[in-house]
This record gives sequence, structure tokens and C-alpha cells, in this order.
Amino acid sequence: MPTADKPIPSVWTRPRKQKEQPALSRERIVAEAVALLDAEGIDNLSMRSLGTRLGAGATSLYRHVANKDELIELVVDEVYGELEVQNVSDPAEWRAAVAQSAHSLRSMALRHPWVVSVLGQVGLAYLGPNMMSLTERMLAIFEAAGFDLVEADQAMSTMISFVIGMVTSEAAYLSVLARSGQTEQEWVESLRPAAEEATKDHPRLNEGYVAHRDRDPAEIREETFNYGLDRVLDGLEVRLRNAKG
Repeated sequence: MPTADKPIPSVWTRPRKQKEQPALSRERIVAEAVALLDAEGIDNLSMRSLGTRLGAGATSLYRHVANKDELIELVVDEVYGELEVQNVSDPAEWRAAVAQSAHSLRSMALRHPWVVSVLGQVGLAYLGPNMMSLTERMLAIFEAAGFDLVEADQAMSTMISFVIGMVTSEAAYLSVLARSGQTEQEWVESLRPAAEEATKDHPRLNEGYVAHRDRDPAEIREETFNYGLDRVLDGLEVRLRNAKG
């Protein structure tokens, strides 16, 4: 078969076996894989390490999941099932509903920081049931706002891209902190002498550093996220007003 005609493999395009071992179902494998990823990160995920946690050989896992790529598709769809998306019919409620969905996505990614590093692996086949349901409900919000279906999809993609862009660096930063054994506040305080020295010849940077020096760093991250999200929503709101004339 020519390369151009080869389909991109996906767990969602392969028929699921009707009979599974009762002690080792796909659902149990996925749940344990999520637990492993949360505890040890993406670098420590393998069919062998997962089999060890499940008390089963890798061969047993392959009866349910063909390979690691399929496993990643499954775990990503699993954690996307945690997102909360409101049902909206009143056009006046669209902005609050989109903001709530954005915060839910950010919270999920910070609970499972490994997810941002594997989204590119599943981005060509968003066919999982949780992802399908999430996308359908979010499109409904943007349609309720007044976007047609094509632009609703574009608006949704814009919002999601903003959230993923923000949370990628945030999750990486928090993962490094977790490995260090320090709290975020302890890490900030340990950097204080170096930060004060580094910014002393840069008045704008120094002023900003001093203004935030005694604040909760988690609160600052939240504030920064909200600022960016509000500007994205402002732009979409202007677009709606202009489209309506």
C-alpha cells in the first residue's frame, strides 16, 4: 500500500474484542495507567511497568491494548472525561460557560501534568467518547452565543489553544517543583536574593518583582491565567458584536 494511503492507526478505529479477561479489563488497565502517570510521569510509562503494577505480564496487556500509542490515546480520553462543560441555551450565559470550561481544562491538566506532553500524539485522531462528548457540548455553547458551526469550531479551538499554551509551561514548572521536594513558596523564597540582584539594573523588572514579592505564587499564576482568558473572550465577544452588525 502506498505510504499516502496508509491510515493513521488509532485505538478508536480498531474493533474492540468482545471477550476480555474478567480480572484484566481495558478499563482497569487505563485506570492503572493514569495512576502510574500521575505518580511517575510519562518517562516511566511502559507496557512492562504497567503490567508489573497490575500483576500481569505485558503479553496479557496486549490482548486489550495493541501498543503504547493506543494506551496513550486511552488515558488522554480518560482524563478528558473529568472536564465539566455546562449546558447553555441563553446567549447571555455563553461567556461564563466558556470560562468555566477553560478553568476545568486547566485544572485537569495540572492534576495530570503529563497530559500536555502527549497531546500531539493523539491530535490526529480525537475520536474517543469523552473527547467527542466534550467537543459536542462546547460547540453547543458557542452556537448558543451566536457563532455559526464553522466559526464555533474556530472559537473553541482558539480558547483551547490558549489554555493548553498557558498550562504547558505551568505544568512543567510544577512538575520540576514536585521533583525538588520544595513547595512553590519555598522555591520562590530561595530565589529571592538572586532575583533581587538580577533585577537591580532593570527598573521595570525590579518594580514588577517587588510588587509581587510577598504574594502567593499560586495566586499570581491564577491571576495571569484569568487575564489572558478574559482577553481571549473579549476578542470573541467583539467578533460576535461585529458579526451581528
